[in-house]
Amino acid sequence: QVQLVESGGGLVQAGGSLRLSCAASGRTFGSYDMGWFRQAPGKEREFVAAIRWSGRRTYYADSVKGRFTISRDNAKNRVNLEMNSLKPEDTAVYYCAAGLNTVAPTTPHPYDYWGQGTQVTVSS
Repeated sequence: QVQLVESGGGLVQAGGSLRLSCAASGRTFGSYDMGWFRQAPGKEREFVAAIRWSGRRTYYADSVKGRFTISRDNAKNRVNLEMNSLKPEDTAVYYCAAGLNTVAPTTPHPYDYWGQGTQVTVSS
C-alpha cells in the first residue's frame, strides 16, 4: 500500500516556475515507477511526466518537454516536478501516481495509487 500526497501547487504568472512535490508513504517506494498527470476542467486526465523506479529513465509529454523536469529521491520517498516557463494551458490539477513495473508509464492505467491532486493555475 502506498499513500501519496502532493504539494507545491499555486497561482503563478505565465513564464513563471513552480515545483511540485509528492511525498509517499511505505517502505517500498523505491520499487515503484512514478508519474505525474494533470486534468483541466472538462478535459480528460493527461500524462505529464514519469520516472522509472531506478531514476534512470524519464518520460515527458511533448507539451512539457524542455520545460518540466521530473526527479526522485528514493531515500526521502519523494518525487518532484520542476515546472518552468509555465503557460496558461498548463493550468490543471496535477496528480502524482505510483505503479509497479509499468508497461506503459505514459498512460494512467498501469498506476495503482494516486494522490488527491494539487491545483496549478497559470495566469496570462
